[in-house]
Amino acid sequence: MTIDTLLKIAVEKNASDLHLVADQPPILRVDGELQEIPESQPLSPETLKEIVYEMLDERQKEHFEKDRELDLSHEITGLSRFRVNLHWEKDRVSLAARVISSTTPSLEQLQIPPVVYELLRLKQGLILVTGPTGCGKSTTLAAMIDLINTERRANIITLEDPIEFIYESKRSIVRQRQLGSDTLSFPEALKRIVRQDPNVILVGEMRDLDTIATTITLAETGHLVLATLHTYNAAQTVDRIIDVFPSNQQSQVRLQLSLFLKGIISQQLLPRIRTKKGTIDSPSAEPLTYGRVSAREVLINTPAISNLIRENKIAQIRSVIQTSAEMGMYTMDQNIRKLYKGGFVTRETAMNYMTEPETLE
Repeated sequence: MTIDTLLKIAVEKNASDLHLVADQPPILRVDGELQEIPESQPLSPETLKEIVYEMLDERQKEHFEKDRELDLSHEITGLSRFRVNLHWEKDRVSLAARVISSTTPSLEQLQIPPVVYELLRLKQGLILVTGPTGCGKSTTLAAMIDLINTERRANIITLEDPIEFIYESKRSIVRQRQLGSDTLSFPEALKRIVRQDPNVILVGEMRDLDTIATTITLAETGHLVLATLHTYNAAQTVDRIIDVFPSNQQSQVRLQLSLFLKGIISQQLLPRIRTKKGTIDSPSAEPLTYGRVSAREVLINTPAISNLIRENKIAQIRSVIQTSAEMGMYTMDQNIRKLYKGGFVTRETAMNYMTEPETLE
């Protein structure tokens, strides 16, 4: 049993993740549910460490044993790439690996609404993709970068931890920088990125105050910036960004966001009814395969939204989104309701994921 053997099984089973834990058999996440690899045996701590260390060079082994954490990308040529997290659990090695598609999906394939295409054609501003871990943020960002790469002659620089999708330069130049090997920290890389003549910047994750502050500043100084946050909806995203800053800076941050935030796409994955054919907007499409379906909330920074951010009336953002369908906006609950009425999710699923399930007709 090798690490590549296990990862190949994950791909063959259409799993999103592989988990290796000492004294347990290898476990896959398929359609959001955990399941053991059939006929597999528990891995002893010694065997698991041996399997995991196959993918590490000496520098990575040293780093992992010193820092007790390691993120890396791994590739099986001709098959797929994987985002791997290594950590220690009860002083034993443990692994979680995310399967990354070998091809970059298009925005159309992901059923991203048309208004997002227009956001991506802007020359300046901040676009955020948010949601919980495993909701497809990286895939959505990859499709966004691919659209820009296809349509524009731009210098695109990504900061990732680790690199997931690999982009080939089309009309644009695409430089991908990985935390740990190409840069030592996101804040330091972002401080120097303006000297690299970027038009478009992708920040894999806004994790801390320095990264968030610099990302906002870059959006303010003539760059189109794409970034992610682990937040559930648009209002929570705005709150989270502002709350990171000391109280004496929050008024300035609200002003910056009101001016340079262009849009927020929040998403999550729901269990999908597996017999439904087509898509929400195209009933004649090919039958859907097993899996999950994306539910999204879309915020566009209109004058009304901008005013709410500036005046710190964040709680009212949801109401404006609900009544701004003509602008391409909709709430998570509205989109889940559409999925339910379209036959894509069960009533039980819809109610479990909605903020106000009592509104479901």
